[in-house]
Amino acid sequence: MFSIVIPTWNNLDYLKLCVASIREHSAHDHEIIVHVNDNSDGTLDWVRAEGLKHTHARDNVGVCIAVNLAAAQASRDWLLYMNDDMVCCPGWDTALIEATRAHRDPFAMFFSTLIEPEDTGNPLVVVRNHGRTPDDFDRAALLAQCNTPARPDLFGKGAQPTLVRRDAWHMVGGYSLEFGPGMSSDDDLLMKFWVAGGRHFQIVGASRLYHFACRSTKRVRRNHGGRTFVMKWGITQKEFKRRFLEAGAAAGGPGLPRSTALGRMRRIAYALNDYPLGDLAAWDPAPGNHIAGDKD
Repeated sequence: MFSIVIPTWNNLDYLKLCVASIREHSAHDHEIIVHVNDNSDGTLDWVRAEGLKHTHARDNVGVCIAVNLAAAQASRDWLLYMNDDMVCCPGWDTALIEATRAHRDPFAMFFSTLIEPEDTGNPLVVVRNHGRTPDDFDRAALLAQCNTPARPDLFGKGAQPTLVRRDAWHMVGGYSLEFGPGMSSDDDLLMKFWVAGGRHFQIVGASRLYHFACRSTKRVRRNHGGRTFVMKWGITQKEFKRRFLEAGAAAGGPGLPRSTALGRMRRIAYALNDYPLGDLAAWDPAPGNHIAGDKD
């Protein structure tokens, strides 16, 4: 049913839980495609032993390149991007499939509801601590409580994992490389789907995944994604979400975003710096050179 793309960066214990949960708790047959960054912990050998479709880079190429590489191997009509530190709960895929069948917008985007161990102030997640690492993960408690409390579907919002039509993903170009290694790339993808004509953005309340939130981003030099977003689109991320994503859910979808006064002011300020090329150069001036063949 889905081609599930999972980028991973030396998180083998998390990845094993993730893949096992897909296999155990999916009601439908899915294609799993793993992108392996670096491979210092033996992830690539494990992926090969499991017979998983995969791509590989000799160093960390960031989430944008990683997901795009793996997505190019997808063969199913629907493409789902999932983090390696997520655990699928029973019924996760059936709830998403039911949502896709109810809406025919070719650029619709669907998301699951996450359960996280820590309250970060994000109202879109369910806060419940079933472990912060694979070593203290309480699988039995998660399975007993994963469907509570009940959550309604939310519209005009974005989250993770992300499910879209494969042809739509490739039409908009997937993740944009100027957001490498990845901060704010999700919001940029929302904008690209909006510009393409998408007006349906839905977090499915009954599709649940546990998210350890191990935050691989702590190990990488973070790009100034918010600045790149406003330089590219002329509107801030908050303005886009409030004026378009949320307003579109309530009113049937306003038109194409226009630059705002705040966006123009920030463009002037940020123009004094080198965005996004400065961020990219400071992180890795040629990340694509790390892409490896299957035998590397």
